[in-house]
Amino acid sequence: MENLKAYIESGVLELYVLGDLSPEEALQVEEMASQSSEVRDEIAAIEQAMEQYAMQNAVEPSADVEIRLFEKLGLSEVEENVNVQPEPIYTEEPRIIRLDGSDAKVRTLRYALVACIALLVVSTAALFITYNKLNAAHDQIASLNLDKQKFAGVVNKLEFENQGLDNMAAMADSKEWATIRMAGQAFSPTSKMKVYWNKKDKSVLINYVAMDLPKTDAEHEYQLWALVNGKPVSLGVFGKTDSTNNEALVKMQTIQEAQAFAVTLEPMGGSVNPTMDKLTVMGGV
Repeated sequence: MENLKAYIESGVLELYVLGDLSPEEALQVEEMASQSSEVRDEIAAIEQAMEQYAMQNAVEPSADVEIRLFEKLGLSEVEENVNVQPEPIYTEEPRIIRLDGSDAKVRTLRYALVACIALLVVSTAALFITYNKLNAAHDQIASLNLDKQKFAGVVNKLEFENQGLDNMAAMADSKEWATIRMAGQAFSPTSKMKVYWNKKDKSVLINYVAMDLPKTDAEHEYQLWALVNGKPVSLGVFGKTDSTNNEALVKMQTIQEAQAFAVTLEPMGGSVNPTMDKLTVMGGV
């Protein structure tokens, strides 16, 4: 139920009504609508709201719109040609009077044609105005969706940080975990980071919330090392980005004993030996 509510509030149904989804995305919306009456009701409500918005903001076209339309249809030229024709010379020739009322039908058809043309003019102008209104509404909806996404990103970041702080507090109260605070080195003096080492099962965790390292590029990542009897032992690689999709605490490789921990910047995939000129942080146990 929560997923269905989030799906309805995501804004994808508004984009579906506006026709801004790809064929694949539109097909997914239609499948959801066929399975859920709530989705169908929401789509109908959005369509009705947009129709009411367009009708309430409709603007009656000006008189010159009809004149320009007649000119495009060539009706003005026909009228001019009629006006320049010489007046007929009436004679006393016998006239044929139609008893079936066909003349009246012709006049009625002419009036109907003029009425249809006038209705076409008004409808074209109304559609043009409605189209502009819908474009403005589309821009507003897109702006609201962007604000919604930004807000969701802030919420996710706060939840991510709160999870990391809760884990830090729980581990600080446990006697099984040792906290190793690593300070910045010459390569990055302002950097800092924490490593947690379990004295019982020898597992090693790093905390993204308590981490302050320069962001890596697409060709490099960080590598964690344990110094065992003066020799570096790799405990795995990790990245540092703005994404909160990572876990707040990430488990690295276990180590039975260590005198210190350090982090270096290495090419993607890590290195066999640490690059000492890119030593970022280091701390003793």
